[in-house]
Amino acid sequence: MASLPWLLASSTFLLFLLKFLFKQIFSTRTKPNLPPGPPKLPIIGNLHQLRDPNPHMCLRRLSNKFGPILYLKLGQVPTVVVSSAKMAEAVLKTHDLSLSSRPTIFSAKHLFYNCTDIAFAPYGAYWRHIRKLCILELLSAKRVQSFSFVREEEVARLISRVQESCSSTVDLSKMLGLYANDNLCRVALGRDFSHRGEYDCHGFQKMLEEYQELLGGFSIGDFFPSMEFIHSLTGLKPKLQDTFRRFDRLFDEIVNEHRIRRDHKRNQEHTKDLLDVLLDILENKSDGIHLTMDNVKAIMLDMFAAGTDTTFITLDWGMTELLMNPKVLETAQAEVRKVVGERRVVLETDLPRLEYMKAVIKETFRLHPPAPVLLPRESMEDVTVDGFDIPAKTRVFVNAWAIGRDPESWENPESFMPERFLHSAIDFKGQDFELIPFGAGRRSCPAVTFGTLSVELALAQLLHSFNWELPPGTEAKDLDLRENFGITMHRIEHLMVIAKPHFP
Repeated sequence: MASLPWLLASSTFLLFLLKFLFKQIFSTRTKPNLPPGPPKLPIIGNLHQLRDPNPHMCLRRLSNKFGPILYLKLGQVPTVVVSSAKMAEAVLKTHDLSLSSRPTIFSAKHLFYNCTDIAFAPYGAYWRHIRKLCILELLSAKRVQSFSFVREEEVARLISRVQESCSSTVDLSKMLGLYANDNLCRVALGRDFSHRGEYDCHGFQKMLEEYQELLGGFSIGDFFPSMEFIHSLTGLKPKLQDTFRRFDRLFDEIVNEHRIRRDHKRNQEHTKDLLDVLLDILENKSDGIHLTMDNVKAIMLDMFAAGTDTTFITLDWGMTELLMNPKVLETAQAEVRKVVGERRVVLETDLPRLEYMKAVIKETFRLHPPAPVLLPRESMEDVTVDGFDIPAKTRVFVNAWAIGRDPESWENPESFMPERFLHSAIDFKGQDFELIPFGAGRRSCPAVTFGTLSVELALAQLLHSFNWELPPGTEAKDLDLRENFGITMHRIEHLMVIAKPHFP
């Protein structure tokens, strides 16, 4: 009997030992094979490695060390970063559906009416519905073509503004920004904001700048979802609320204007702007998911992101690169002037013949994608990419900026060489993963056609109408090429130029 306690103690110890060993064996077998990455610190994980104001550059340096698919723990958020064409194809094509959702970004939730827009809405029935509406109703080829007169008129206004400033140094960045904003506002809202001081009256430009900055996607609070109070401590939440209220009031005014105008023109033929189309859908309540007014405003706000900054940044960087590379500028101008001849106005029918100019735009997209890191995706289930496990609810970033400069895909990747595209089938429409400024797969930007035409027509006309130089005493090496990182990537300094009219 004396041995019974010892037997019980031994049995209990043995059970605990076996349980421990089984747990260790089981956890070893089920531990995911995550992509390589740097060591993590307690609590913050790898956040300290994104201290640089340009996260896309930090991520590229880490990828150069650990490989084209990289695992980071950013605060509480498991994160995978891909930085090569091969890995981008795996994420955006092979596993497109599994990785088609969006994480909840605090700033997007507050600015986009609880993420009911196209860009930030999580994958599901609602997103599929509005994506379909966008492709079939808002940005179809027919709809985009119907706005050709707007593009032509706004390009003419751009040329007129430059002409009026030719006697002195021209702030080309400012004028390109006005062109991009007015072009989009007329297409989306049926009016512009540059007349009668309305930019200043509504604080329109300031709102757009704040909006781009607030949506940068690397806010510290977004990496600690369980500690939402951080957004109040950092001051982000009050900024978001203020910007949202101002945009919401502006949209309410514009919607009221549209409803009054629509009542007057109910039986008249007129070109509908995008808000007209959305209001038709709202009022008709056709089969499927019914839109609310907040949904309409969220989609309209998306249009500003897709239609203003991408156009402005591409033109601004394109003209900057041309002025830094005079031989490229000379070749592009010669082509445009040969195709257009003595006619002063470039037509959209001229654009298919401007192969070299199109190569200039592709090269600009390669080196300066408007969104250097594509909007993050979130895995809806466990997937395996290149032998590595990506668990469900992992945030996935695609570094388009790094992919455009990857020596595995590009010869002399840091050089501006449009010639590389003259005998290449690579395009930026989402099928060639070496060049994905608009993304690819289900979550690619649906405004590619609209944005491309807006850039091509303006650039062709600028090359045709003026001869361009840097101001006296300024050389290419003197230009400040630093960038402000947000959801899109602006140059900090404006492009100041000398424009000399080509036509007397």
